Amino acid sequence: MTHELEVRGLAVEFDGFKALDGVDFTVEQGELRFLIGPNGAGKTTLIDCITGLTKPTAGDVTFEGRSLNGMAEHRRVRLGIGRSFQTPTVFETLTVTENLDLAEVFRSRLPRLFLRRRGVSPGVSATLERVGLTDVAERPAGALSHGQKQWLEIGMLLVQEPKLLLLDEPVAGMSPQERLDTGALLHELAGDHTVVVIEHDMAFLRRFAHTVTVLHEGKVISEGSVDKVQADPIVREVYLGRSRDERSGAVQEPAAAGGRRGKG
Repeated sequence: MTHELEVRGLAVEFDGFKALDGVDFTVEQGELRFLIGPNGAGKTTLIDCITGLTKPTAGDVTFEGRSLNGMAEHRRVRLGIGRSFQTPTVFETLTVTENLDLAEVFRSRLPRLFLRRRGVSPGVSATLERVGLTDVAERPAGALSHGQKQWLEIGMLLVQEPKLLLLDEPVAGMSPQERLDTGALLHELAGDHTVVVIEHDMAFLRRFAHTVTVLHEGKVISEGSVDKVQADPIVREVYLGRSRDERSGAVQEPAAAGGRRGKG
């Protein structure tokens, strides 16, 4: 069986420090997978290895059955691997539409970069609707809320037609309603895309995650449903904070979803 994304025995060492220590990680096509763990667990390093930003010391990363080892970052993007960062990287002086248009053009052949674009392409229009930014399409990206900037960055990936989306803490700094809208968006994207999300918000995880992989000290220590992971005594000890959770009770989840992304 060929998995969409497969990591086998991945190791990364920085000056004697093992950031990753023999990680095995598999994601199926169309899956929504959450990747969690305490700071320094190796989550971002794992994503860096998948995108080509970091070269592994040992192990292999394959995408659709093809090894990515030694492949340049831009070639991985061409294969359909897209990534967002916790701090959105958008062009703040350009409008939302212009940001999406520029991202779409960059996936085209080089000569198209120098052609004048007329009107909004169908791909950009559809993406504006999908990420809930139609109402602010002509607003400068710098005037958007933090949550809207995150949706714009996701949109800039979507217009490049990725197969795999790697999202680094997409709900960090968002309002409760923005978190709900983002969770709904992630579920909408899964299926058409394979989505891997690094996340720390446990209430968000409980509400929207189905399968979770837990990293600690560069190793996978647990994997499965949210209930299985939460019940794992090792996970409770190293990440979930057993004593604090037991003192304070269950984390309150946001109210039921309502409204639309992009308002305001």
